[in-house]
Amino acid sequence: MAISEAEIKEALKSVRYPGFSRDIVSFGLIKSVTVDNGEVKVQLALATNDPNIPATIKRDADEALRKIGLTNARVLIDIHAPPAGAGAGGMVATRIPGVKHAIAIASGKGGVGKSTVAANLAVALEQTSARVGLCDCDIYGPSISLMFGSRERPMATDDNRIIPIEQYNLKLMSMGFLLDDTSPAILRGPMVTRYTQQFLRQVEWGTLDYLVLDLPPGTGDIQLTIVQTVALSGVIIVTTPQEVALIDARKAATMFDKVNVSVLGLIENMSYFISPSDNKRYDIFGSGGGEREAKRLRVPLLGQIPIDIATREAGDRGLPITAQQPQTPVAAEFMKIAKRLRDELA
Repeated sequence: MAISEAEIKEALKSVRYPGFSRDIVSFGLIKSVTVDNGEVKVQLALATNDPNIPATIKRDADEALRKIGLTNARVLIDIHAPPAGAGAGGMVATRIPGVKHAIAIASGKGGVGKSTVAANLAVALEQTSARVGLCDCDIYGPSISLMFGSRERPMATDDNRIIPIEQYNLKLMSMGFLLDDTSPAILRGPMVTRYTQQFLRQVEWGTLDYLVLDLPPGTGDIQLTIVQTVALSGVIIVTTPQEVALIDARKAATMFDKVNVSVLGLIENMSYFISPSDNKRYDIFGSGGGEREAKRLRVPLLGQIPIDIATREAGDRGLPITAQQPQTPVAAEFMKIAKRLRDELA
């Protein structure tokens, strides 16, 4: 029995773009499918400089077609060099109006304190006399509303643009402002993409020097949406010193490299602990991991943030320590990172 074009495309939905959870059909990589006298030809188009990506996609596509009985199908890939500023799949990313630098804060895994880093780094950048916004792109697990202690609901303009919440001279947007504390965000992929785009494009950010994007952990649909559509100035990878976190940080850095987003550097969070009783240092998660990984990736180690009881307490109370206790060693480290980042991007 002849196989239809629709059945072929359905089979190809099992083929993922390397490094992402999204498939090549929804990614728009399939340009044509022809079925002629029992002969099947699938034409793909890719914009990449990485030869491993088309090789992986062809292998997986061939396997997907064999599973539905097409052992002699031809998968052809037209490969182009991506244009400057292009994201994954060659889609051209554009700047957010009024935003000079969009900086993503990412991690390969959860639990490394990425949102704490994003919140305090945003405050530190504002303390350098910059205009700063912070967008919580973790739709499923938003935490920025808690870290800034706000239960406000965003208002809208007459033309249905969202007015961000303002705290500590920062402009903030988070799904946490739209949901109750116990309400989960139960959303499928397309809706997550839609909310992400709304937070980035339909919020009245105004004129900003920096828009910090707190990404969810991993390398999924939200990251893909952002690198496809937003011209990022770069990404900062947050990790802890232990190897299990470094492995995932490595994957995240590789993903951003594949989609032509520069890694501005690594931040090693939970780097060490200073005992308040005897002032002795304890390397709870090991030592030197962030420095070794930065050298491996050939990027700067921007800073090392210690585990600190006051930092945790401040975050739980909605009072970022960089704003509330700027004289502490943790706040000083965030300020050092902010100044270094400002100089690099200048």
